[in-house]
Amino acid sequence: MAHNRNNGNDGSGNHGRTAGYRRSATSMRRTLRREAPSTIGLLADEQDFAAMRRYRTFTFDDHTVYLRQVETLLKDLCAQGAHATVALFDPEEYAEFCAESGLAPDDPASRSRFTAEIASAGATVAYAGQPIDTLIPLLVGRAVRRATWEYATTLLAGLGPCADCGQDVGHAAFDRASHLLHRILETAGPGTHHLVCSTPADQEHLLAVLHTERDAAGPARLESEEGAEFVTVLAVGIALEKPGGVVLRTSSPGAQDRVHGWRLIRGGLVPLSAGEVFSAYCTDADTGEPVAPESHVEYCAGFDLGADEPEAHH
Repeated sequence: MAHNRNNGNDGSGNHGRTAGYRRSATSMRRTLRREAPSTIGLLADEQDFAAMRRYRTFTFDDHTVYLRQVETLLKDLCAQGAHATVALFDPEEYAEFCAESGLAPDDPASRSRFTAEIASAGATVAYAGQPIDTLIPLLVGRAVRRATWEYATTLLAGLGPCADCGQDVGHAAFDRASHLLHRILETAGPGTHHLVCSTPADQEHLLAVLHTERDAAGPARLESEEGAEFVTVLAVGIALEKPGGVVLRTSSPGAQDRVHGWRLIRGGLVPLSAGEVFSAYCTDADTGEPVAPESHVEYCAGFDLGADEPEAHH
């Protein structure tokens, strides 16, 4: 007896349509996979890595090997055209998250859910082919900046209204800090600007850094999150009337870098003299020992920021 094998083709054309549908579905899934963002929760240091090893389902036993595996995964995602970001994974915060959410901490699904949470609300770095040794300092630095911003924001929000005028102290200080930053960048003119604001708070010494560029034809270009962090830290010094300061370093093609400085006094930035700027810039903050001045740097007095800023004396 002869056996007729038609491979599922009954002559109606259904086989071709089914195969075409399967190819189409596979293609669509691949497209969706490329468009679905991926987030990796990274254990950046040995201590955090060691803390996660107490979980049975965390199968890595060597931090260096773990980092290389993460790097390989990121490269694979990038090669597939997928967008990947890296978030800092904190084991203590993870344990608290699991306890509050009623999740089992020794479960990969719980780790995945926590990673999604920190990616939506915490500090992340987009992967663009950076080596893992470059990516980690970027991520840690961003996490520190984020924590500083959150602490400063909470501090400002808790100050409440002024006893004399009823105005919200934190809001007024933020407005004043925004104005002072605008005046610094406006007066500094064209160039690449690097600003540092330092001020003590109740429990922390706050530090904010801002990078911006300005050409001759327009205003300075600010990265919104970094600008908000800088203004918030400056606002804390204004609101608490703490001794702080701001340093500006400007670079321009074909010219020496210029360094200017201001001292924060009672809600205002008072220009430092050229000698005071030199002394501050050329002294080790930890030891108080002198540091050799940089070549091709001009130490300049802070410039007058004007008196047309909003008041914030409370």
